[in-house]
Amino acid sequence: MYLHLGEETVVRGKDLIGIFDIENTSVSKHTKDFLAVSEKRGNVFNVSYEMPKSFIVCNDGKKEKVYISQISAATLKKRSLKRVES
Repeated sequence: MYLHLGEETVVRGKDLIGIFDIENTSVSKHTKDFLAVSEKRGNVFNVSYEMPKSFIVCNDGKKEKVYISQISAATLKKRSLKRVES
């Protein structure tokens, strides 16, 4: 299974750790710290430069990556569930 995150970015389902709503989760100090550290390490990738709605955490076994997407967390969740049911 692959999950389309927007624009030309696709990730493997087995690499997916979590899909998070950026508006609701970024108020937490822990989330802010996590995103800041990930950015500092060069692990944050913007899928689009539109208004971000979600961030997706992936790990391919070698490196953790955080994708910032303009697609809502709810839509991404539906896409991932639809792929599993198919």
